Amino acid sequence: MYDNLTANVPTDLWIGGKWRQASDQGRFDVIDPATENKIASVASATVADAKAAVDAASLAFDGWAGRQPRERAEILRKSYELIMRDAERLAKLITIENGKALSDSRGEVAYAAEFFRWYAEEAVRNIGEVSRAPASGARIFVHHKPAGIAVLVTPWNFPAAMATRKIGPALAAGCTVVLKPASDTPLTMLALMPILEEAGVPAGVVNVIPSRQSGKVVGAMLADPRVRVVSFTGSTEVGRRLLHAAADHVVKPAMELGGNAPFIVFEDADIDAAIEGAMIAKMRNMGEACTSANRFYVHANVHREFAEKLSARMGALRMGNGLDDGVAVGPLVNAQAKQKVIELVEDAVGKGAKILTGGKAPPGPRLFLPRHRAGRRPGRRHHAARGDFRAGGGDPDLPVGGGGDQARQRHRIWPGRLPLHARSQPRHAGFRAARFRHGGSQSRPGFRSCCAVRRHEAERHRPRGRP
Repeated sequence: MYDNLTANVPTDLWIGGKWRQASDQGRFDVIDPATENKIASVASATVADAKAAVDAASLAFDGWAGRQPRERAEILRKSYELIMRDAERLAKLITIENGKALSDSRGEVAYAAEFFRWYAEEAVRNIGEVSRAPASGARIFVHHKPAGIAVLVTPWNFPAAMATRKIGPALAAGCTVVLKPASDTPLTMLALMPILEEAGVPAGVVNVIPSRQSGKVVGAMLADPRVRVVSFTGSTEVGRRLLHAAADHVVKPAMELGGNAPFIVFEDADIDAAIEGAMIAKMRNMGEACTSANRFYVHANVHREFAEKLSARMGALRMGNGLDDGVAVGPLVNAQAKQKVIELVEDAVGKGAKILTGGKAPPGPRLFLPRHRAGRRPGRRHHAARGDFRAGGGDPDLPVGGGGDQARQRHRIWPGRLPLHARSQPRHAGFRAARFRHGGSQSRPGFRSCCAVRRHEAERHRPRGRP
């Protein structure tokens, strides 16, 4: 099976437009989480390889930055078209290395390609400013130029989209990049490199270096004065360390770190609509998304109905190998994720939670049934309430009182900028919840929820000078 899907997928480092072995000949295995079979062996970059990648990006920088915006735009547009041409092949590759259902992978490929189309249109809109100094009357010109080399570090949950959303704006702005994909899912990005080359991306503009020595490799690149931007999507713990390193070397950071997403159901909510919203908020990408709802606050008067209906919908999801027809939920990405979810469920049950569906690992490697839990008392701290259930599809379900009570319980767990999914009738309790919101987003019937608003990603790759 893997021979057909990975026959033309490179497994070495992509540096300066050429495939090369790691300097120490090191490699690591990529595993299919649905079967635990080895898919491929991939080169593992060393610090010396990271330096070589920065050298290649530096060599390519002046030529790429000097291209007309329209030229860069056309290359990005061509990249979009070629990705869509190869969409089915890329989707299957995502599924076998990540585990997600093929339907989710197909959606991710389209999502990933769209970043290139979007930034193809933005590349030609590098608009500066002209103003006059208030005291001297001197004219002030603001002209945006590429910041320099960008180091991009991406997670395993969206191996295509999290990379293209970083590569797209960097290339549109005229930057060159070195990308380190997650070691669980490096094949998708390696498979993308021949596509970018075919689209006309010059050698050295995009470099990809998978590695099992992530900390050393990324740290070495951030210490290189030629690196001016670091973009990271992943855990807050790792992001904190990268921010520290970026500050030491005055590297411009763009961080998308771990979130904490409550789903609030008010007394006046349309429960059927709330269930539909909950399935999207919870099970998008099998729940492996930073905006995925990781606990539910449901008004006590509608709690029983909501819990019963949500449990029925969760229990009806078909689980299995993501390549099989009709599968909605594939395996967790690795054995560590599976064990983490098992421990969280056992911890919650030990503290009084009631399992309404699933809750135990079924026979077979790594597959884990989605579960829904109810009966937690809001005042007690527990692991699930800290957001750890995003990796496994688990739903802590807490019956609480009115809107103020719900919002206060949410902020007792983690005050700050949070994605918020709220369900109520328009202009009623949904707006009351917003008063307690420190950040994030709100969702009501007719509105789609989203992450906290962030500055336009393209700005991360331009020097300061414009607010």
